[in-house]
Amino acid sequence: MQLRQRLPTASASTLVAGGITTLVGVVSSAAIVFQAARALGAGPAEIASWILALGVGIGVTSIALSLRYRAPVVLAWSTPGAALLATSGHGVSMSEAVGAFLLAAALTVVVGLTGLFERAVDLIPASIAAALLGGVLLQFGIGVFTTMQDQFWLVASMLAGYLLGKRLLPRYAVLIALVVGVALAGAQGSLRLGGVEIALAAPVWVWPSWSLHTTISIAIPLFVITTTSQNLPGVVTLRTHGYSTPVSPLLSWTGAVNVVLAPLGCFGINLAAITAALCMGRDAHEDPAQRYKASIASGVCYVLLGIFGATLGGLIAAFPLALITALAGIGLLDTIGGSLAKATEDADSRTAALIAFLVTASGLTVFGIASVFWGLVAGVAAHLITRRRS
Repeated sequence: MQLRQRLPTASASTLVAGGITTLVGVVSSAAIVFQAARALGAGPAEIASWILALGVGIGVTSIALSLRYRAPVVLAWSTPGAALLATSGHGVSMSEAVGAFLLAAALTVVVGLTGLFERAVDLIPASIAAALLGGVLLQFGIGVFTTMQDQFWLVASMLAGYLLGKRLLPRYAVLIALVVGVALAGAQGSLRLGGVEIALAAPVWVWPSWSLHTTISIAIPLFVITTTSQNLPGVVTLRTHGYSTPVSPLLSWTGAVNVVLAPLGCFGINLAAITAALCMGRDAHEDPAQRYKASIASGVCYVLLGIFGATLGGLIAAFPLALITALAGIGLLDTIGGSLAKATEDADSRTAALIAFLVTASGLTVFGIASVFWGLVAGVAAHLITRRRS
């Protein structure tokens, strides 16, 4: 009886939020992971092992950290890291790549254990943090309407279902949008489930090796871009939604799990930002203290995804891209609005927050470092210049 009282019970809205988080995170970027693996010479067995390691690593760590801190700690694989491997991995052996994965993960552990990253993040003004989150998510909100150019009725119907849900059944508004989208895609014949075959993934171990070339060209850039474009906005997302979860243990455990699973193809797992916001809004649960259950649901989905990693390709091909794009944007509308409201509520810091928002939303990349970092730099600099001395 006591065990049942300790185990969290999830509502339908938290289960839906968790499932959508995994669906959006995987479908929107899995193709890049496949490209990265192929660039390093991976075959179907190695690719399935990558998905197994990433899925189980993300899922188990998300579940454990969410239960430990009773906060929606959502992890994901490093999409910019996969893009780096896809473009820079040609000619690199799989063993050298695994050595680079291990080194990048070890650097994450060091940053977590020293507490340097957390101390730096805690210095970011709340308005700037909210602006960064809004800038990161803006393109997903815009994506709801740009996809209407090609799939007007599909996306418009999903949006209409969401708006009606917000009025009649607010906690299930995103679920209603998903149901409408799947039903209409099926009616249009664009939902192709016939190519999905259930197949289990098996681990493929690769012994690591190191070289100066891969250290400079892969390991260090992988660590830098994952830290600045994934972990930084991930922490900002937590803070903006009111969660004071300690950052250093999150990074330490994430890096440690990555070290253990790197030989199986776990190139980079990190705090999620965009998909994490789906688990932190009111659509996941009215009570912020209960939203960690959505991240647990997402973690369970990731574990299942990893176990059935060989099935992933068919699942990705089954859903129309417009449906996934619209679903992500619709699920983030409230979060985008809340971020903008918080970023601009203080008149004294509004200009600095606006600069941070615009730089982040611009997609500016300098020296291979993503716009969220430059948005932070520009916003903090503007804040220091314009703030009034008391």
